[in-house]
Amino acid sequence: MPHHVLPDYDIHKGTIAVLSAAAIEYSAIVLEPDQTLYIRKPPLQLIKEACLEGGSTYDGRREAVTHLTGAQNKVPIPVNPREYLYAFPTHSPQLFECNWLFYHHIHKIQPKPKTPGTSIVTFKTRKDPLTLDVSHHSLQKQIQRTAYCIVRFSMTHLQRLLWDESLPV
Repeated sequence: MPHHVLPDYDIHKGTIAVLSAAAIEYSAIVLEPDQTLYIRKPPLQLIKEACLEGGSTYDGRREAVTHLTGAQNKVPIPVNPREYLYAFPTHSPQLFECNWLFYHHIHKIQPKPKTPGTSIVTFKTRKDPLTLDVSHHSLQKQIQRTAYCIVRFSMTHLQRLLWDESLPV
């Protein structure tokens, strides 16, 4: 059955994952709570455009996370911190097999039984789990990195608010 392919997609709070696809008609599969969308643009391009919508470039976000957390590889991206949109890559973003998962939608990650190097991701807002060819250990590390990124960005934001409040009006 042919899929309806969209030329573009705007990442938002309902975006659960952006998956890489090897198809002639589309380059990304987007998972939302109640639907699966097929998009012509590749995942990294969608992430970069969402970063711009969120007020910065992808490279700027990546550099800020590296500065605040020390992460150098598979860096989590605060796509739009004001909207609490944080995503992390499953592989190097330059690789075709890189998928992007959105932190706040993840319920749990489990190793797939009898299949080393494969994990099952269960989401809070989507009935169907996602099976990925990524080890449980690697995904858990990405979850931890993203949580630390969220804390660091939240602390920076809170410090800025406190600083602003201490200035005379």
